Amino acid sequence: MIVLDANILIYAYDSGSSQHTKARAWVEKTFSGLESVGLSWQTVSAFLRVMTNTRLPGPRLSLDLAARLVDEWLEQPNIRVLSPGDEHWILLRRMIVDGQASGALISDAQLAGLTIEYGGVLHTTDRDFARFPGLRWTNPLV
Repeated sequence: MIVLDANILIYAYDSGSSQHTKARAWVEKTFSGLESVGLSWQTVSAFLRVMTNTRLPGPRLSLDLAARLVDEWLEQPNIRVLSPGDEHWILLRRMIVDGQASGALISDAQLAGLTIEYGGVLHTTDRDFARFPGLRWTNPLV
C-alpha cells in the first residue's frame, strides 16, 4: 500500500511549487491506478490547512474547491482512509522514542507508525522519516 504524506499532495496542487508538474503527474497516475493508496486524516487535514491558508505565498484554493478535491480522492476505488488501530500507541511510542522525535516531529512519528501499522510504504519528500526504525519510505519525485 502507498501511504501519502501531505507534501506530495501540496506540491501536486500548488502550481507555484518547483515540484508541481512532477507531483501532479504522479498523483494523477497513482490515484487512478490499481494499487491501494492510504490517506490518513492527518495528511488530509495538513493538505487543507496549507492549501486554503491565504496568508501563505502563492495561489491558494478556496475552501469549496479543496473540499471537493478531497471528495474526489475518497471516491476513488483504490483510496482508503487509514485510522489508527488498537496497537497504534505501541507503534507510535516506538517511533517517538527510537526515532528521537519530539516537537514538530511527533506528527511525522504518527504517520510513520500508521504506515507500519498498515504494512505500507510512505511516499514523501521529507528525509526526516529516515529516523524511524522499520519504516519503509520513498521519494516518488526523484
